[in-house]
Amino acid sequence: MPSSRPSTLSHPLSRAGELAIEMTRWPSVTESDDEAAFSGRLMALLGDTPYFRRHPQQLLALDSHGDPARQNVLALVRGKGRRCLVLAGHFDTVSIANYGALASLACEPEALTEALIAELSNKARNPAEDKAVTDLLSGDFLAGRGLLDMKSGLAAGITALERFAERDEPPGNLLFVATPDEENRSRGMRAFRDALPAIAEKFDLDIVGGINLDASGDDGDGEEGRAVYLGSVGKFSPFAFVAGRPTHAGYAFDGVSAHLIGAEIMRAMEFNSALCDEAHGELSPAPVCLEAKDVRHGYEVTTPAHVWLSFNWLTHRRTPEDVLGEIRALVGAAMQTALDTQTRNAKSFFNRQGTGHARPHEGRVLTYAELHELAVAHGGQAAADRLDALDRSLSGGEDPLSTTRQIVAATLTEAGLEGPLAIIGFSTLHYPRVHLDGAGTEGRIFERNVMSAAKKCAERHGTSIKAKQFFAGISDMSFFGHRPATEQTQLLTDNTPCLAFVDKAPDGLLSYPVVNIGPWGRDYHQKWERVHMPYAFDVLPDLIFEAAIACLEDRS
Repeated sequence: MPSSRPSTLSHPLSRAGELAIEMTRWPSVTESDDEAAFSGRLMALLGDTPYFRRHPQQLLALDSHGDPARQNVLALVRGKGRRCLVLAGHFDTVSIANYGALASLACEPEALTEALIAELSNKARNPAEDKAVTDLLSGDFLAGRGLLDMKSGLAAGITALERFAERDEPPGNLLFVATPDEENRSRGMRAFRDALPAIAEKFDLDIVGGINLDASGDDGDGEEGRAVYLGSVGKFSPFAFVAGRPTHAGYAFDGVSAHLIGAEIMRAMEFNSALCDEAHGELSPAPVCLEAKDVRHGYEVTTPAHVWLSFNWLTHRRTPEDVLGEIRALVGAAMQTALDTQTRNAKSFFNRQGTGHARPHEGRVLTYAELHELAVAHGGQAAADRLDALDRSLSGGEDPLSTTRQIVAATLTEAGLEGPLAIIGFSTLHYPRVHLDGAGTEGRIFERNVMSAAKKCAERHGTSIKAKQFFAGISDMSFFGHRPATEQTQLLTDNTPCLAFVDKAPDGLLSYPVVNIGPWGRDYHQKWERVHMPYAFDVLPDLIFEAAIACLEDRS
């Protein structure tokens, strides 16, 4: 049903707007063949610009992972001297499945926007849908899978790169990189990070800083979305694999309820604001459960032996050691609460029945590293070999939680242990907390230069651009310009069951200050994903360009 309002794109678009829409029309769902094809399309687009027609040797494709290979696209504009700033963003997107009947339009921004307006206009709406249709009717927002997250950011970066290339003698060098796989394991950014020392040596570059171009959300007027982020949250994915003692449902107190233990863990963990970090005056989100299920195959009237829970815990300051220690204490206390509850209920039941007696149970909590050690002690090298083979066979899977759950279950079997017990560890890749405070004096100078550029652009465009401490979304920023702490790596390795989810960073990585400056919008990853066009297409490219000039001209 056509809208009566003017077409969303009836007015001329800026260069950034044209690029954002064009790239959105190139589907690039993570792990799809389209993701692999995107880099070739982007190489062709960049290669057709005047600068790279003259300097094709400065346009590179760097293999990341996968078959067919996913590639990072690198575009270098050279100027005076060795100083170089890196602009980086990802081109993969989440699935289009949640568009339902409109999935065929998911990557066609104008058509999708009109279709969403028509769909929303002809139904009873909840508050989120009311906001979506109001935004889309305003003409300031445009929908599309990946348009917000984050092809508008890439477009702004390319626009700034082209503007930089037009200067007669740019101050320093600007390197743009577009990466795959941010939505899964950041394999694109980690491959770029690992290769950057050799690239810097090849082109004789001194990397002085980076700007990540990822998108943020704002449910208000955009004041919170128009921001320079000085850091990014850390992400942990702690799990608890609970082993009870199964029993026939008619004789419940003969066993130990894995579900009751799991429920107490959930109650202690879910939305527990006491577990939020505070740093630089900002509070991290509360932990949430991403998956909770019993581990069984088929139906029978028997209580489950195992229950699995995996959480998302975002942090501003906690280390892996902190998180593992707190999870151990929390799970141990929750297990004791559950066992005490079961014992009380058993006593009450047998008192009423007049026969039988309650059996007390002692629980234990093991880290995955401790469980693995027990499994090898119990089954020898053969057990270790079987677990290694299972790890390798599952490492290419797209569901890290399922992969980890299967490995933990197999390790528990190899150890020959019975419940009640709980195994704790990390179920997928750890994203380190990062902030300019880790860059010392260089970080403070970088912040000063970027915020000076932000002030200039805000005044020029009659808007506001603020500094915020932590980017709340999990992003490539965790691996961009930062060397992982060596003392934390082994603990993560030992307690992450699948080694494919461990960041194996080589020696000799470069370290430099990084901020995030990207578009803002609403509902990314959702059906109503939409970008605020005036900021993304006009203000943002100018801000990125001015920030690059300020950082490259500085000689502090």
